[in-house]
Amino acid sequence: MYQDGDLIIRPITDKDMPILWELIYKEDAPEWKKWDAPYFEHKTIPYSEFIAKKENWVNQEDRWLMEVNGEIIGTVGYYWEHKPSNWLEMGTVIYKSEYWSGGYGTKTLRFWINHLFQTMPLVRVGYTTWSGNERMIKVGEKLGMTMEARLRKCRYYNGQYYDSIRMGLLQEEWEANPVFKYM
Repeated sequence: MYQDGDLIIRPITDKDMPILWELIYKEDAPEWKKWDAPYFEHKTIPYSEFIAKKENWVNQEDRWLMEVNGEIIGTVGYYWEHKPSNWLEMGTVIYKSEYWSGGYGTKTLRFWINHLFQTMPLVRVGYTTWSGNERMIKVGEKLGMTMEARLRKCRYYNGQYYDSIRMGLLQEEWEANPVFKYM
């Protein structure tokens, strides 16, 4: 668990599951999905189906939740792009729009980057977003990440093409700038 003022990121517990389902899968077109890869289909799933796969969520190292003043607002996680070479990608989603643009994404990824570099044999962390999500690009810039790739006009959404953006950070870059680090 990590805390900065009113923000905590921590592993998911059984008691968090109903709230996570409501935030993520209760609606077909939640507001947050307009920013989180909206070009991929999102659909509701029944709570019974979600809870049947709770082992993918509860006490997992690759997916934690974000809470502010005890209220769950989002998740943060990682996945292996190529585990044999320790190529890990991460991401975060704030499901509640009233918490957008409040610095919570930046704080969360600052914690998460530290956590990943301290607990895994990584030399790089990164994430992929799209040019329509300018806030996520700004988060990467604030954290000292480099735009490593811009794949032009490969994401189609609402009648318009967008670029796919890959941002990354090397461990030595992170360690060289103590402004970015917590702990």
